[in-house]
Formats: sequence, C-alpha cells, structure tokens
Amino acid sequence: MSQLLNRRSLGVFLLTLSLSVLGVTEYSCADRPNVLWIVGDDMGYGDVGFHGCKDIPTPHLDALAANSMRFTDGYVSGPYCSPTRAALLTGRYQQRFGHEFNPSGNAEGMPPTEKTLAEHLQSVGYKTGLVGKWHLGNTPNRHPLRRGFDEFFGFLGGAHSYFEAEGIFRGDRPAEAIDYATDAFANEAVAFVQTHREEPWFLYLAFNAVHTPMHATEDRLRKFASIEDPQRRKYAAMMSAMDDAIGSVQTALKATGQDQRTLIALISDNGGPTMQGVTINGSNNAPLRGSKRTTLEGGVRVPFLLSFPGVIQPGEYRKPVIQIDLCATALAACQVPIQSPWKLDGVDLIPYITGANQAAPHDALFWRFGPQMAIRKGDWKLVRYDKAADGESTGGGPRARVSAARLYDLSKDIHEDHDLSEQKPEIVRELQADWDAWNALNIAPLW
Repeated sequence: MSQLLNRRSLGVFLLTLSLSVLGVTEYSCADRPNVLWIVGDDMGYGDVGFHGCKDIPTPHLDALAANSMRFTDGYVSGPYCSPTRAALLTGRYQQRFGHEFNPSGNAEGMPPTEKTLAEHLQSVGYKTGLVGKWHLGNTPNRHPLRRGFDEFFGFLGGAHSYFEAEGIFRGDRPAEAIDYATDAFANEAVAFVQTHREEPWFLYLAFNAVHTPMHATEDRLRKFASIEDPQRRKYAAMMSAMDDAIGSVQTALKATGQDQRTLIALISDNGGPTMQGVTINGSNNAPLRGSKRTTLEGGVRVPFLLSFPGVIQPGEYRKPVIQIDLCATALAACQVPIQSPWKLDGVDLIPYITGANQAAPHDALFWRFGPQMAIRKGDWKLVRYDKAADGESTGGGPRARVSAARLYDLSKDIHEDHDLSEQKPEIVRELQADWDAWNALNIAPLW
C-alpha cells in the first residue's frame, strides 16, 4: 500500500510540475472531481420521463435530469453502438480513424493508436473503471485493461444475455454467476463508488439495457402487466431495471459524500431501433422520425444530460451538442490540459452552458455512415438516409439504399417531413460544401 501511495504522490507531483510549466493554475488533487459516464443502449428518445414518456416511469433518471442541464438537441456521432462509443471515449469523430461500423471480427476494433479518456485520466492519478458493455475490440491489445481502465466488469462484444454469466469478465478472468446483468452492473458500479471514495475516479457505466435480447425479470414484468404489447412490456421492464440501477449509483454517491463533486453525463449510444433491418426492441423515438441505423433525427438525437453540482445550474440547453464533447468537458473539469496531438473534435461544454460563452458550441455537426450522411448547421439539416426508414426494403449498414439529399428546417419540422432542397438550393450547396470539407479529413472505414 505504501508503494502505491508513493507512486500516486509522485504522479501528482509530476503533474503539478508539468502544469506549472504550461502556465496552468496550481493543481490540487483535492479539487479534482469524479467523472461518471452513464450510457444506455438503444434507448428510444421518447422513452424517458423527462422527454414525456407516460407508460414507463423513470423516476431516478428524471431526478438526475432535474439536477442536470438537459440538452434538447443532444446528438451522437453515429447511429450504431460501437462507433459512437469509440468517439465518446476518444473525443474524436470515429471516421477520423476508420471506426465507422460495428466490428465483426476478432481483428477489428478501436485502433490502439487512439487514446481514451481513461488513459488520459489514469496518467494523472485517477482510478478508472468500466462496468458493462465494451464493444471496441476483443484482441488483447484492445482489452479495456490495456485501454486505460484499472478495473473491468462486463462483456467485450455488442450484446449479451441478461441471465447468463458466460462471457462476462472481471478483469480478464471469467466472472462468477449473475442473477440479472443490469442488477449486477449496478452492484459493481456501487462497489466502485464506495471503494474509491477517497481518490478521484472515472467510471464508465455502459449498460447493455435496453439492447436485445429482450430479457426481463418476472417482478418487473408484473409491474407493466397493463402494457398489452409483449415486446413493449419487456422493454419497459428493462428500462425500469436500468432506472433502478442508476438510482442505486446516485444513492451510493450521496451516502459516501461524493454527489457534490461528481461530474455526471448520461446519453444513449444511438436512437431506438424501430424499423426493419435492425433488432427491434419496442422503443419509441417520438417526436423524431427514423431509427437506429439511420442519419435521421431518430437515429442520432438521444437523451443527453450533464450534471456538475456547483458549476452547472439545472436547466434546458437548446443549441446542438454531441457526445464527443464529453471527453473535452471531462478533461477540462479534471484540470488536464488538452494536447494538440490528441486532435479532439469535441469542445468543453461548460463555458457554453454556464453562459460564459454565448456562441454555439459548434458551427456544424456531421455524420457519415457508409452512403448515408448528414450535416446540421443551425436549424438546417442536409441528410441522405437509409430508405428503410420510409418502409422500403434495403440492406443494412454500408449496403443500405439511401434517399436523395433532403433539406429540413428542424426549427419547424423536427419530424423531417418537408424536404426544402428544391426551394433552397443555395443552402444545399453550402451545407454540402461544408460536409465535403469535413469529410476530406476522414479516412476510409477500416472494415
């Protein structure tokens, strides 16, 4: 233990020295907040109480929202699980490093050349933990323990049974039996919070709820017996389990006196899967059109919260933000200077949402998913999307058949019904040129 403390003290001393050289204000270990990222999997935009959901109570999520900045126009950088998680952890558009699609083979995954927030924070003395879904590669050099995480409890792939322990690991060893995955992840997250209460930490709590398979506990299914659709009933039970889990972590933070010094972000990894060609889970993206696997709003606009007591006042923020901003925001809150070689695309959101900076965080946001694309600039959105969203039979992923470029004014048409491309050709040309300039800095997909 003394050797561990000595190493940690040395790390803090070296960081203090480096910050002094860089001209940063004096660094204090005690001032560093904890960072908790909570990610839901395939959540519907309309399936949380703070977005108006009526048939699935989410009291703990709603309590978190009441103490957070709620982003009405919060996005993720892709409509699939793995790419958006790669972008979240690196703070970079995933197309910059070829992680455009879900990995399908053992040799595929987030390139080891990319640095994660866990690595950045680990290097300055943070304890780092991942609980839940990884989905960023199975090879040894892509394992969470080699990507900046001190502790790992979860599974490596994109989906997992909620009742079976096989394939769930503690570190790099098979885990013990579990009763129900969402509850097990809650218990592990609570234990992490309690164990590391005396040191700054980063916990990435990445649920597989509410991704298929549709597995729910009998007691929670009984709570939703009034929902006639059996798929929606299971989905509601799974959402309720995740809400309970988030409540357990919030309780642990308060009980250990850490709630006032923890930066919390919550997102879904993409929109709910509601159309043919995806594993439908009973989710609802209202009032948005589109689904997981599309660049329509229903595929990329998600529930998005940010809480930081004493720094961020609860409220509603209506300018567009994106999940890659969370990396830069956490680094700034943790007093870690961002280095140019990291090539972050995200920005620190705190000056914008506190009013210190009145500008929009981004001039534009961009998407590329095979032949699909989108750009949002102000309220204008130019998009080419998977035509399965219109009920047409198409292939999945890079084989999708896409619409012609369509232009929507999201301030008046959040459901993306009224194409204005013929009436506003000059805006189409401007947005396409901006997207082309962004895309010129990307690389081809690695798989």
